[in-house]
Amino acid sequence: MALSRRVLLGRLATAGAAGAALATGAGPAQAADPAHGGGRRVHTGFDRLSAGGYRLLEGRTVGIVTNPTGVTRDLRHIVDVMHADERVRLTAVFGPEHGFRGTAQAGGSEGRYDDPATGLPVYDTYNKSGRALADIFGASGVDTVVFDIQDVGARFYTYIWTLYDCMVAAALAGKRFVVLDRPNPVTGRSATGPVLDKAYASFIGREPIAQAHGMTVTELALLFNGEFVPQAAGRPVKLETVPMTGWRRTDFFDATGLPWVPPSPNMPTPDTALVYSGTCLFEGTNLSEGRGTTRPFELLGADGIDRRWAAAATGLGLPGVHFREAYFAPTFSKFQGKTIGGVQLHVHDRETFDPVRTGIGLLVTAKRVWSGFAWRPDNGIDRLTGSSTVRKMIDAGAGTDEIVAAWRQNLARFRALRKPYLRYA
Repeated sequence: MALSRRVLLGRLATAGAAGAALATGAGPAQAADPAHGGGRRVHTGFDRLSAGGYRLLEGRTVGIVTNPTGVTRDLRHIVDVMHADERVRLTAVFGPEHGFRGTAQAGGSEGRYDDPATGLPVYDTYNKSGRALADIFGASGVDTVVFDIQDVGARFYTYIWTLYDCMVAAALAGKRFVVLDRPNPVTGRSATGPVLDKAYASFIGREPIAQAHGMTVTELALLFNGEFVPQAAGRPVKLETVPMTGWRRTDFFDATGLPWVPPSPNMPTPDTALVYSGTCLFEGTNLSEGRGTTRPFELLGADGIDRRWAAAATGLGLPGVHFREAYFAPTFSKFQGKTIGGVQLHVHDRETFDPVRTGIGLLVTAKRVWSGFAWRPDNGIDRLTGSSTVRKMIDAGAGTDEIVAAWRQNLARFRALRKPYLRYA
């Protein structure tokens, strides 16, 4: 009997994923991947879900929260792959900030529309939470919500709070929730940075976790469901997770053999992710954080800054990073079209580089060498750091090490809290 095009495409997709899984066995994958530098092959949660014939979704009406990072190893979008497979009843897509297909800039989304490629309804989750988001899940008609988005490891990157909001909403709506894991691109070795004070909660930090959390989305989902979702929804969500194989906590993204798809327009490379949890703090100042350049979050500057900033930052002796005097003209965002001075970060030793401590050191030195330094009028820096402590200490003239020491006690508590939820060696 002739197979339909949809069934054929689905079986080919699953056969490819299953072949990769069988080649590496059931344990952590170690097979060489010539297309990506010969490193170990990491199999994502979706790889394992599809290799298993989507048994976890059997008999379910499925909606998926995803964006352009939800891809297979050969860069096909998982929505297209699942839609082509009759074993999955995929009936809805939910888009986060920047949108499902990634057409929106920071602080934007794509709204409600029907996806031209699949015909599936796409619902907008951005800036929606609680009962309003639960109502969207209810209206969509799904009974299972799947989450698959590449995170970058920073508390203020909004996709993890889309995860949290969707878990709370799914609990309120009585929906099942499935998280497909992907790597933390900057490793999961340890958490670092200040922990959010709940009084400063916002969409860039709903719950008290560290600024660089050192967890994968599956681990965060387990933590959220164990510690926070029951408080917000009155009960935990019905949660299932599909972990990766082949990933170790010490792995940077280039060790995974996976292709990098920018999770947002200003996260073009894994190098951006490496510095982001520290240099994104400059969004809370009147300096450019490099948006509108080819090196966002690696280039920082403002009109009137000169070589003295790079010299002062170098004088801190921060490990793993060099600071180069740099001049650039952003094409959009702060100082659009104007040539400004500042620094470019060059990370030369990823193992010793501490992005959060580096970001604090850059704030401290910028304020000391540039008389024009100012915080954003809404004190957005407090939401980024998770409290007013960093801002007040810098204003009082505190040094980098003194500021870092101020969060150590809360950080130690968070590290202990997260430990039971870690799933990778």
